[in-house]
Amino acid sequence: MKSNGKAPRYWAVIPAAGGGARMGINKPKQYLPLRGRSLIEWSVAPFLDSGWIDGVVLVLAKSDQDYARLPIARHPKIVLTTGGSARAESVLAGLECVADRTRGFEHVFVLVHDAARPCLDWSDLERLRDEADDKHGGLLAMPVTDTLKKAKKGKVAGTLDRSLMWRAQTPQLFRLDLLRQALGECEERNLEVTDEASAMERAGYKPRLIRGRESNLKVTYPEDLLLAEFWLGHAESQP
Repeated sequence: MKSNGKAPRYWAVIPAAGGGARMGINKPKQYLPLRGRSLIEWSVAPFLDSGWIDGVVLVLAKSDQDYARLPIARHPKIVLTTGGSARAESVLAGLECVADRTRGFEHVFVLVHDAARPCLDWSDLERLRDEADDKHGGLLAMPVTDTLKKAKKGKVAGTLDRSLMWRAQTPQLFRLDLLRQALGECEERNLEVTDEASAMERAGYKPRLIRGRESNLKVTYPEDLLLAEFWLGHAESQP
C-alpha cells in the first residue's frame, strides 16, 4: 500500500463478542484451548508480533469473563472495548476506539480479523498491507475450486461459474474513515453485513482480492479445531 505524505498508521480490530453456537459449546469458541493457548491468542499473535502495527483493539462481549484470565490480558499493545450483538456493531465499536487513539494522524488503516482464525501467516499479513489499494482496500481470499450449485427447495437450480468466485477471508484492510462511513451507512439502512468488504462494496468501492492460503481457516465447527491444530503444527515444524 502506498501513501502520499506522512507515513500511514496501522491498527488491528478483532471482533470477539460472539458465542459458539455452531460449535455446540456453552462458551465463546475463541477461548477454546488449542496447542497450549486459547484460540484467540493464536489469532491475535501475528498482529502483536508485527512492529508496523500500532495497536490491537479487541472487541469483547459485555458479559465476557474469560479474557481477563489470559496471559495476554495485560499486553501493552492491546486495547479493549465492548461490542454489540451483530458483527458490524462490534467492528464499528472497534473503529471508534481506533479513531479516538489516532486523532491527528492523516493516514490510518485498519485490519479487521476474525477472532476464530488462528492460523494467519505473518507473510500474508504483510502482503495484504503492501498490495491493498489505498482507497478501495483489500482482503485475503481464496479462489473457489469446487463446482458451485445454486439450490432451490433442496434441489439444484443451476451451476455457477466458479472462475468468478472467491472465498473471502480475513484480515480485511481499509482506510479507517472510509470503513466507518460504509459500516455506518449499512447500519442506518438496516442492511446485513457479513464482512467489511461487503459494506465497502455497497458504498461503491472495489476491494482488491489478495490470494491467501487454505491454512487461514475460520474455526466454525468442532472438526475445524483439528484442522487448525494440524496447520499450526505444520507451521511450527518449518525451518
